[in-house]
Amino acid sequence: MAASFKLDLTQRPRRLRRTGSIRALVEETVLRPADFIAPLFVVEGKAAPEEIKSMPGVFRLSIPSLVKECRELWKLGVPAVDLFGKVEAGVKDDAGTVAMGADSLMARAIRAVKKAVPEMTVISDIALDPYTAHGHDGVLTDDGSDVHNDRTIELLIQMAVEHARAGADMVAPSDMMDGRVGAIRAGLDAAGFEHVGILAYSVKFASGYYGPFRDAVGAAKLGQKTGPADKKTYQLNPANRREALIEAALDEAEGADILMVKPAGLYLDIIRDVRDRTDKPVAAYQISGEYSQIHAAARMGWLDLARCRHESLLAIKRAGADMILTYFAKDMAKVLKA
Repeated sequence: MAASFKLDLTQRPRRLRRTGSIRALVEETVLRPADFIAPLFVVEGKAAPEEIKSMPGVFRLSIPSLVKECRELWKLGVPAVDLFGKVEAGVKDDAGTVAMGADSLMARAIRAVKKAVPEMTVISDIALDPYTAHGHDGVLTDDGSDVHNDRTIELLIQMAVEHARAGADMVAPSDMMDGRVGAIRAGLDAAGFEHVGILAYSVKFASGYYGPFRDAVGAAKLGQKTGPADKKTYQLNPANRREALIEAALDEAEGADILMVKPAGLYLDIIRDVRDRTDKPVAAYQISGEYSQIHAAARMGWLDLARCRHESLLAIKRAGADMILTYFAKDMAKVLKA
């Protein structure tokens, strides 16, 4: 082609990509440390942090280590943590009763973090799967064939009130029982915790990407002893888009303060759908499997960890998430704050 060839173009979009400073001026989506919620795993005792084999760089933390981690996150500009408990198999039962009471692991962890970093937003997981012998998110029906919706909610209300009493700023029901947001809202209000928010796992799919998380909290393998072999009777079918919007609308009507989509990166279309249909804040959870597969590919030399980490989170925010739960929170905050 002749060197003198030139198209007669008025519009040349590449003009806005020519230099780094121009690209910065027109950048539409920006990540900040304040966009992130760090999920953290807490265990009994005072042992040193224990790295989770399936989640490189993520640790189970004793309460003293948890407090230290929260202080570091706060200094980096991460405003919130979501706490998950991990207990030994020997203390579990079919009703998850070890999760209840003012002296439960989670209640003590919440109190410790709020005492050490009172400005930090502490969110607590409201579900029974880390504490039940069968690994499900609630109590089973009498014949053991399914999770009993209403009996489970009765326990979740108790759990939410105990966490609020310990100082949780928000509770995050992740169980996907019908009606639990409204019931928890009523329970919190009746106990005098009108100020405690609900970050609802409104759209939680029955994903195959939860494996590392279940390892992290020591959840029992489903169907090994009793109960269904999967969670498909309460978590959403990954094939269903309209059903996801029904669930989000129900949680909003029942009083959820924030609506969450989980997983995040695999369901960007759902994040956008929810964002377009609500004025409530929208959260998205970049789950353990998403995190671990990026790490695994990077370790094999197939992906650049830093670039793919950033791109994956940028996509979630671009899709419409106001906040992102991610195990990359600390590392990303360090990069963004530098």
